[in-house]
Amino acid sequence: MAQYDLTTRMIPSLDRQLVFPLLEFLSTKDVYKAEDVLKAKVELLSSTGMVDYTGELYKQLHDVDDLPADFDKKREEVIEKLLESEMKTKHIREVIENPEVAGSLRQDKLQNMKLLHENYQCTPEMVLELYNYGQLQYSCGNYGGSADMLLHFSILSTDAELTLSAMWGKLASEILLGNWEVAFEDILKLRETIDKTHFKSPTEQLQQRMWLLHWSMFVFFNHPKGRDGIVDTFMLPQYISTIQNACPWILRYLVAAVVTNRRKRSMMQQLVKIIEQVAYMYRDPVTEFIEALYIDFDFDRAAEKLEQCEDVLDKDFFLTPAVDDFVENARFYFAEVYCRIHKRIDMAGLTGRLNMRQEEGEKWIVKLIRDTRMDAKVDFKENTIIMNPSYNPVYQQVIERTRALVFRSQVLNGAIDKRGTSAGKKDDQKQDQRRGRGQQRQGKRHTDNAVAVQ
Repeated sequence: MAQYDLTTRMIPSLDRQLVFPLLEFLSTKDVYKAEDVLKAKVELLSSTGMVDYTGELYKQLHDVDDLPADFDKKREEVIEKLLESEMKTKHIREVIENPEVAGSLRQDKLQNMKLLHENYQCTPEMVLELYNYGQLQYSCGNYGGSADMLLHFSILSTDAELTLSAMWGKLASEILLGNWEVAFEDILKLRETIDKTHFKSPTEQLQQRMWLLHWSMFVFFNHPKGRDGIVDTFMLPQYISTIQNACPWILRYLVAAVVTNRRKRSMMQQLVKIIEQVAYMYRDPVTEFIEALYIDFDFDRAAEKLEQCEDVLDKDFFLTPAVDDFVENARFYFAEVYCRIHKRIDMAGLTGRLNMRQEEGEKWIVKLIRDTRMDAKVDFKENTIIMNPSYNPVYQQVIERTRALVFRSQVLNGAIDKRGTSAGKKDDQKQDQRRGRGQQRQGKRHTDNAVAVQ
């Protein structure tokens, strides 16, 4: 299943500490060699401040009891930096953590800095040190302290670029803490900020959106409203464009979100179009299932891909919890399309395509027909389903197609009247201007005559 693993594609768009949970997950699956995953963990954390944990992994990898001297030296350097940064931020932390001061802060950052500088001798350099201290704590794995420092910085800082960086750091901290409610709100704030910010180049904005697509999946697949959130965000035109141009593999997660969320089934038609456009760039069993079912109407291939989907999703860090929901809803879509096309359906054949036991499958199909209120009849003697196709009479089709004509006519009449009124006003204005110019000429003649008489 390594060919369907997306970890290597996603790593460039994730923070190194966000990659670590993915490697931890892979170590529990037989996708890669255990030694290779362990080596990747050591390399991943070697440039962070998590010296003690990296040392434990190093011992496991090289099967040794003692660490090289470099580890002790690096540990001392990290502790020294932490203590130094803690001292530099002590005064401003005491000020902003005071409830009276926090209550007096407003939306205007310049006004806030003026207040802090005049009343509490806090300087912009102290605010910047909050950012450095937050980064350092994040590097050491103290995500709670990092989230607090970066939040304080983003409230006070007037530097837009560093504020955006602090928002990313706070989001990563909340994700690693598992604070999904707060992280969900941070995702929405980041999305709004990215859309409103004027970046130096379109490429930079594209990169920011690509990061948001990858980071948000930690939140969307853990938050109660996440499956709605992923569809609402990923289906926005700017993010569809990002997926098509920069990270087509994200389609796997968008398909999974739409399939497992029947409330978003209206998005299926649009999703099929996207899959058709991106098929030459990326495909896997999850996207191929939709392609076979809705584009090619190849039910044998769709059944084969659905069976493969279970293995692919089970080995995916984000989609493992959704395997059962995906299979159940995918069977629903499969049966719906199959019954819509065929007039007489062999229940045993349909059950086999759905990869279900015959008795279980027959009960499931009967329940599906009852729940969806299909116009069908089950012949238990022949073990078949007979579909009753419903065709609208001609007069009903005419009514449905002309239903909106009255409203459109009213809109057109209103637009014509409005245009006629505005044109009439313009004509009246032109006539008034002509009269005014005529009166001015006449007045000038009287004046000239009077001067001549004098």
